[in-house]
Amino acid sequence: MSRTRAFVQVDVFLANPYLGNPLAVVIDGEGIDDDTMARVARWTGLSETTFLLPPTDPAADYRVRIFTQRGEIPFAGHPTLGSAYAWLENGGVPGRADRVVQECGAGLVEISRSGSTLAFAAPEVQRSGDLDRDYLAQLVAALNIDAHQVVGHHWVDNGPGWAAIRLATAAEVLALEPDFSAVPDATVGVIGAYPIGTEHAFELRAFAPGAGVFEDPVTGSVNASVAQWLIRTGVAPASYKVSQGTRLGRTGEISVRADDDGTVWIGGITTTCFRGDAII
Repeated sequence: MSRTRAFVQVDVFLANPYLGNPLAVVIDGEGIDDDTMARVARWTGLSETTFLLPPTDPAADYRVRIFTQRGEIPFAGHPTLGSAYAWLENGGVPGRADRVVQECGAGLVEISRSGSTLAFAAPEVQRSGDLDRDYLAQLVAALNIDAHQVVGHHWVDNGPGWAAIRLATAAEVLALEPDFSAVPDATVGVIGAYPIGTEHAFELRAFAPGAGVFEDPVTGSVNASVAQWLIRTGVAPASYKVSQGTRLGRTGEISVRADDDGTVWIGGITTTCFRGDAII
């Protein structure tokens, strides 16, 4: 039987209100079956909708289930920060004052707290290494670029299936006019550098037709795994900022920093935009 449940819609990775990446969060997901969760996620029309639940792991503060338009995924970045923010704002009390531990399909994810800014520790990738030649050629064709523009490529899959392509400049990334009709299951992040001295070190665009989202406004998961790749290979410094969503009229801002032990933290500002009840 349906009942009233607290519901919020938050904006994640915002530099300006309503110009980040929205997330729908059902605060109490207990008793909602899988099919209903998937149906609600399709109805919201957002890239992801999350449902908060009591943890099953005693080390976690809460558990989250993350649904795209196509179904459930084990991990995603802006749903991690947005869910943690909503859980805290709606009375969640973590075991540690400066840390929140989230349980999700990918396991336990640690989230640091500093005011309205949260940052998650990037999980280990499930697949790495260079893209195979044929798949790279398919992505190059889909992106409508020349092969010589690609200065680096890698699998950076931490759950959603991400591949990554690096172009030389942010301008090239912003100029992309892709057509993924030949590779409809693609999930690919494309990154390029801004000139030295610019506020943001890189511009990133994330295309995820395989998850039902042609272009995601601001994407924590791919920024996390791309950061692990770029920092490890010396392409990026241990601390930098990324701009994303520019071509969509958004002003997403992602902060990246790596600890001495190699842990990469992906952070950004989150705020609640809508609050109410869901009948589920």
